[in-house]
Amino acid sequence: MLEVRYASSNKDAKGYDTQRLREEFHIGGLFQRDEIKLVYSHIDRIIAGSVAPVEKELKLEAGKEIGAEYFLERRELGIINIGEKGIVILDGEEFELDKRDGLYVGMGIKDVVFKSVDKENPAKFYINSAPAHTSYPTVKINIKDANPVNLGSEKELNKRTIYQYVHPNVCKSCQLLMGMTLLEEGSVWNTMPAHTHDRRMEVYFYFDMDEDAMVFHMMGEPKETRHIIMRNEEAVISPSWSIHSGVGTKKYTFIWGMVGENQTFTDMDHIDNKDLL
Repeated sequence: MLEVRYASSNKDAKGYDTQRLREEFHIGGLFQRDEIKLVYSHIDRIIAGSVAPVEKELKLEAGKEIGAEYFLERRELGIINIGEKGIVILDGEEFELDKRDGLYVGMGIKDVVFKSVDKENPAKFYINSAPAHTSYPTVKINIKDANPVNLGSEKELNKRTIYQYVHPNVCKSCQLLMGMTLLEEGSVWNTMPAHTHDRRMEVYFYFDMDEDAMVFHMMGEPKETRHIIMRNEEAVISPSWSIHSGVGTKKYTFIWGMVGENQTFTDMDHIDNKDLL
């Protein structure tokens, strides 16, 4: 259920080949039928992964890696459903999530159970979890309730809308930020021009992609860039020292999750395109 990844140095990452880059930062094999697949990264202790209930109800459990009695004993949780209608049960209370609905779950909830409404059209819950210091109320977030930020242009092939789900403008959380970015038709670049943010790490999850589509996810220090090829329903871990930008061969959507020192969305160090190598 839970795979552990240790933090990687920016100095070491310069020497990684393609296989090593993927071992350290790429997250595949998500949304296996009736399974929970999670990756615990020592980079800011984020947990990212998938819950795919079809025939079964699936419950989040706390393993040895977390060192807690239950999963949210000292954690908070963000959920976005990318599949069909599903239900999240929190200590007996049901929350119905349609496609692209989100849910913030505060620290202290003991039982977190996921199920699909229709096994022929199952839900797909993508989740991010971060350590928490206090408990904030559970909030259901429809995409219409998320805070939209319009960025980019047709000329730059990066016209997009960023929907902030778990964000101070929408709901309170300890350190987790989470949202979804939708690209306009004909736009293929996300987060370009690139940036870094030393005070936060990030995980990108790419989905809504055709079988033959790819996203070339750019990572690394600005003067030591690398790429990881991403396919549908795959995620990638981005350390604070790394850029995180991508270009797709076809249209795609992605969910971003951030954990770290602050929740200031604009706290980033912009990088001019001419300074990328």
